[in-house]
Amino acid sequence: MRPARTVFGVWVCLMLVACAPSTDYSDLQEFMAQVDARPPPRTEPLPPIETVAPFSYLASTQRSPFEPPVVLKRVDRQSGPKVTPDLNRVKQFLEQYPIGQLSMVGTLAQGAEIYGLIQDADGGVHRVQSGDFMGTDHGQIERISDIRINLIEIVPDGIGGWVERERAVSLTSGV
Repeated sequence: MRPARTVFGVWVCLMLVACAPSTDYSDLQEFMAQVDARPPPRTEPLPPIETVAPFSYLASTQRSPFEPPVVLKRVDRQSGPKVTPDLNRVKQFLEQYPIGQLSMVGTLAQGAEIYGLIQDADGGVHRVQSGDFMGTDHGQIERISDIRINLIEIVPDGIGGWVERERAVSLTSGV
């Protein structure tokens, strides 16, 4: 066991001697002198600073988006009509799209009944009639004309209740 320890000790000493740095740095010092003798590279000047016209904020007189909306018609919740959406009703296909993503592209007439043609955000065209629902705010179609679909939406009033709001989807010109 002792000879193995001796051999291991000699081997470690040889490895340490082999890793010792050499004292001849002349080639490195010569390279550093060459690099220092070179002229410094030319630095491009910074581009001129563009002046930006001042911006005047024009919406300062409007309601902050962090405040609840002002409801002009306050209905006494105890005695007035209670407006609530039917949350148990089976949703129709066009209720998955916000009203802003739906556009009226035409009408169809069959007898006295007028149907509206609505294009959704995915490009599909759907036939709707009075009484159908569309939009994410529980909008029910009241009337369809040649140029507009009028509907009533039931939206939160900002204080825990619901309020009805009139909305219209107008005919868009073909692109």
